[in-house]
Amino acid sequence: MRRGITVLACLCAITGAAYFAISKWGIQHETLDLFDSARQRPVAVDVAVRWDYEMKANDGIWKLPVAIISNGNTVKNTEYSFLANVFAARGYLVASIQQDIPTDPPLMTKVGLPYVGRLGVYEKGEANILFVIQQLKKRHPNADYGHLTLVGHSNGGDTAMYFAKQHPDLVSKVVTLDNLRVPFVLSNKLKILSFRSKDPNFATDPGVLPTVQQAKADGIDIVPTQFQHTWMSDRGPDLAKARIQATLDKFLGNGSASELAPVDTGNLIVSNAGTPLP
Repeated sequence: MRRGITVLACLCAITGAAYFAISKWGIQHETLDLFDSARQRPVAVDVAVRWDYEMKANDGIWKLPVAIISNGNTVKNTEYSFLANVFAARGYLVASIQQDIPTDPPLMTKVGLPYVGRLGVYEKGEANILFVIQQLKKRHPNADYGHLTLVGHSNGGDTAMYFAKQHPDLVSKVVTLDNLRVPFVLSNKLKILSFRSKDPNFATDPGVLPTVQQAKADGIDIVPTQFQHTWMSDRGPDLAKARIQATLDKFLGNGSASELAPVDTGNLIVSNAGTPLP
């Protein structure tokens, strides 16, 4: 048992080094301090792209798929590099948006109102995403903005799911990390992967998760984990991040992990759509 834990820890350490090397030498990160004059709102964005894929796109031999990451409450948009690097390594143009700013009112929970009173928060996030897409088109015209992958942690996951509901024609995949408020979009045209925490301090609202039958019918992948809610960012332990990276990479490869997959997920936390939900 001890030997198995040691081997797994070594694999995760090697994987972390591999992703660090890719991030340092192959993936460019750029900070954009944008301003939406129509709403008089600053929007900070961390853009990640692998330089060789960007060159291919500029030469007209590659169309950059686009992933939009939305941060969780009190977490910075720059604290999801472990996710951004997986997407960028696969040739994505990744935009991590700072969805909240210091002048925003604090999140409130109002029982009985749609999304416990947070509809305005998700509408603001939707507007941020639409604004960022328009700005990215000017800087990266050789990207596919018609088949977005929406990613989000906690409140950012709810924003991603809300955007997918409002713009089904623009979104092809949604990846959430413990979204708690917005019910899953049920559509067999949309691929969904969701990591769920085991954290008594963060309970998922009734009706958010699909039933087993709905998940199976629409090909939704629910991944139960032993992780805390706040671990699903760069703040989490390396082992948790490595497992999430491996599962995400396998999802993006349609079930076939690429050469960049950090850990064999076969005996870890992968849950197929047909298995019991948490």
